[in-house]
Amino acid sequence: MVNSDNPRMGSEFEKNAMDYYKSKNIELTRNYSIPIGFSNIKKDHKYDLGSDNPPILIECKHHSWTEGGNSPSAKLSVWNEAMFYFIAAPKEYKKILFVLKTVRKNESLAQHYVKRYGHLIPPGVELWEYSIENRSAEKVNK
Repeated sequence: MVNSDNPRMGSEFEKNAMDYYKSKNIELTRNYSIPIGFSNIKKDHKYDLGSDNPPILIECKHHSWTEGGNSPSAKLSVWNEAMFYFIAAPKEYKKILFVLKTVRKNESLAQHYVKRYGHLIPPGVELWEYSIENRSAEKVNK
């Protein structure tokens, strides 16, 4: 099993996401920074990928099931943190959590996340899983 905490793997996965969206005619910038916050106080936050035109924010996660096939609870808490940063972002941005497709017992990690933490996905935030083998992505939450 690949060590999904490896920063090089994460960087390569961001490049996969950029290539996928480029094939959809969406040019993205890495480390896209915008001011976010819940009040008139704002602070810059860097999203993995983003664009002004169209306004889009993407967080990429190259995580997989544990070696024993269990849910990677600590890694999924990072997904929850991404949801928090999406809520704090300006409303005009489309928000996407773009994750590696990894399957255990006929359930992908993204499907598991929606089942377990779907109540924490803000309205309008999309969860997409990307298959490295097929170079294709599919929206998981409806």
